[in-house]
Amino acid sequence: MPENKRALVFHGPNLNLLGFRDVDMYGRLTLAEIDENIQKHAQKLGFEVRIMQSNHEGHLIDAIHEHRTWASGIIINPGGLGHYSIALRDALSATRLPVVEVHLSNVFAREPFRRESVISEIAIGVISGFGAIGYQLALDALDDALSRLL
Repeated sequence: MPENKRALVFHGPNLNLLGFRDVDMYGRLTLAEIDENIQKHAQKLGFEVRIMQSNHEGHLIDAIHEHRTWASGIIINPGGLGHYSIALRDALSATRLPVVEVHLSNVFAREPFRRESVISEIAIGVISGFGAIGYQLALDALDDALSRLL
């Protein structure tokens, strides 16, 4: 597998409750099922992926630091951290890797505070409102971006 096809996929706080938490908003798929779908789609595109979820900002930042030299791109659903975590934003930016931000729900059709993201400013794009397929769309977008960068 070429080195330029390695993606980190991060799920932020509360995403471990998918399939249980507000299924009308987030769907019935569990995080394990979403991760399985990500792996399958990544394989089709020739990506190697590493996936992790944490409810702790520092754990996500540590993982970004630890895996930054392995990856060629990052996909992140920051959950609530996307609205205020400058530390997470700075960790992502410091990697100098292309970042795609994902949200399962359409954050622009929800509460006003959800429409602001400190991550979006450093992302190559944002995918919002398409549910779990948003991660696959993010892999497609990352694949396209890498083909133009490398």
